[in-house]
Amino acid sequence: MTATPATHLDSPPPALPVSVWATAQSSPAKQRSGRYSPEGTAHPAKMLPAIAAHAIAAYTQPGDLVLDPMCGIGTTLVEALHSGRRAVGVEYEPRWAEIARTNVGVAREAGIEHDAAVFTGDARRLSSVLPAEYHGMVDLVITSPPYGDSTHGHVTMAPGEGVRKSNHRYGAVLDRGNLANLGLGRLLSGFTRILTATAPVLRPGGYVVVTARPWRQHAELIDLPAHIITCATVAGLIPVERCVALLGRLAENDIVARSSFFQRDFVVKQRAAGLPVHLIAHEDVLIFRSPTAADTATDRRATPVAGLPRYPHTPPTLAA
Repeated sequence: MTATPATHLDSPPPALPVSVWATAQSSPAKQRSGRYSPEGTAHPAKMLPAIAAHAIAAYTQPGDLVLDPMCGIGTTLVEALHSGRRAVGVEYEPRWAEIARTNVGVAREAGIEHDAAVFTGDARRLSSVLPAEYHGMVDLVITSPPYGDSTHGHVTMAPGEGVRKSNHRYGAVLDRGNLANLGLGRLLSGFTRILTATAPVLRPGGYVVVTARPWRQHAELIDLPAHIITCATVAGLIPVERCVALLGRLAENDIVARSSFFQRDFVVKQRAAGLPVHLIAHEDVLIFRSPTAADTATDRRATPVAGLPRYPHTPPTLAA
C-alpha cells in the first residue's frame, strides 16, 4: 500500500457505527434518466444519484442548503433540488462546471424553483470562491475525492483495434492544481484543505458526507476511506458514522454487481495469476459533524460522539 508521507495522517481511524444503503436497486443510467443532460455521461467518476439523494433525505430538512465543493456535473445539486432543498456547488474544471449549470437548468425546466448556483474555482479556497451570503449557512456538505488514474471511463471496441478507453481522465494531465493528477499523499493533503475550508461556510453542527471507495494501484488495495476519516479529523470535523452504499442491486440472497468491463477484466486476470481479488460492490459513506458551542474543549476529533443523534430524523436502514 502506498504510504502517506505526512505523519499526522498516519494515525488509525476511529471505529464508527455502520449501516447499509441500498442505493443501486436501479441502474445508474435509469437513475439519471430525465434529470441530467447527456453531456454529463463523459465525466469519469460521477456520484450515484441515489447516494446523494439518500444522504440529503437523512441529514437535512426541506429548505436546507446543500453544498458540494467538488460538484463535477452537479449530481448533488440536482438531487438536492428534487428533494426540496437549496443547492450550491463549486467545481475546479470549467467543462464540468458548465455541465453542472446545464443540469441545474434541466431541473428548472422541470418546474423546480429552489435556489441553486454553480461557481468555478478551487475548493481549497472555498471562502474566497463562495460569496459571503453562503458563509455559515450550509447545512450539509456532500462530496467525493477524485480517484486519479484509477477511473475507467468509457469503452469502445472495433475490429482490429481492440479495446479503447475514452473520458477516463480528469481535465489536463499536466494541471497540477487538479487533485486528480497528484499522488496519494498530496491528494490527501489537498482534500484535508478542502474539508478545513468548509468550516466558515458550515453552520455549527452541520454535517459533512464524503463518499469514497478503495482502489487498487498495481494490484494493491489503497484504503482511501480510512485515509479520508483521518483527513476529516485533522480538519477539525467530528466523526459520526461510517456507512456502506451498495453499488450493486440487493437481491433476495445476493448482491448483483454493476461493474465495468475493466473491473471485471482486472478481477479475472488477477485471479488467474493467483491473487484472490473481488469486485468492489460498495462505496464507504463517511459522515462527520462540524463542532458546536456545546462541544467541550477536549480534543474529541479522533473519537465518535457517544449518544449524538445521527440525523434530524431517523431514516430506514435500507432504502429501496
